Amino acid sequence: METGLLGGRWIESLVLAIALGIAVCTIKPLKPAMKPGIDFSAKFLLEIAIVLLGASISLSAIRGAGVWLIAGIAIVVVLSIAATYLIGRALGLPPKLATLIACGNSICGNSAIVAVAPVIEADSQEIAAALAFTAVLGIAAVFLLPLFYFHFGMSVPQYGTLAGLTVYAVPQVLAATAPVGMLAVQTGTLVKLVRVLMLGPVIFLLGILTKTEMTVPDGRSGHHSLVPWFICGFLGLMAFRSFGLIPDALVAPMQTASGILTVVAMAALGLSVNIRSVAHAGGKVIAAATLSLLALGAISYGLIAALQIQ
Repeated sequence: METGLLGGRWIESLVLAIALGIAVCTIKPLKPAMKPGIDFSAKFLLEIAIVLLGASISLSAIRGAGVWLIAGIAIVVVLSIAATYLIGRALGLPPKLATLIACGNSICGNSAIVAVAPVIEADSQEIAAALAFTAVLGIAAVFLLPLFYFHFGMSVPQYGTLAGLTVYAVPQVLAATAPVGMLAVQTGTLVKLVRVLMLGPVIFLLGILTKTEMTVPDGRSGHHSLVPWFICGFLGLMAFRSFGLIPDALVAPMQTASGILTVVAMAALGLSVNIRSVAHAGGKVIAAATLSLLALGAISYGLIAALQIQ
């Protein structure tokens, strides 16, 4: 539809889906009978999509990257999540929204946001706000990042590493590095893929932190459902893919199914979003996401200097 109307894909499908859902909900309030279907799509279908996403991530991406670079990328992700969360909280954002922005900026943008959201039980307004404003920054980063190479004397490997560490999605990394050359594309893609691998450990730890101390119906505190089922499914499919137990012919269809289910889930989330709540959080979210991206860039440049990448 977007290609037919605008002649191309200008807005990421996740953002477009949630925007259309919000528009429909705003123009005409939905009937109560539609709520069960919307809730099912926003929760269960999203969880299935996250499980299928695991099949697209293989640990083989770390081959040839080197131990120090892998360790450095992990450190960058951890420091960026911590810094962004603190920035968000300092600006007055709720803890869950700050966590969504932190994970989105630090790992892989919208994919990380939609994967983390059900783990921390974020509501639809928080998800919509995080998706909308990090998407805008992701596009801005693609256009602005090449300036660092052309005007600040960076080498091609340095620039490729910086792009892989700071740009949100793999296609955006390709767009940001293509003007510099194939070596930058290869370096940026490798670094980005290793960075994406951090999503599994992060959602696993968040699941434990979120579920470790919880109150059961009789009021007692206990350990129950430490890790949500879909995280186990995500990690399981990632392991199967890494050990070659998923045929290559199935990987693309599983990726497609995951993408379709995620878009449906985002549309359902949009149908339950109060646009006033999103608009109210706008200024703070933009400030938090922008400062987070700057912090990520500084941390990433520090890693490049520490590893003496030439």
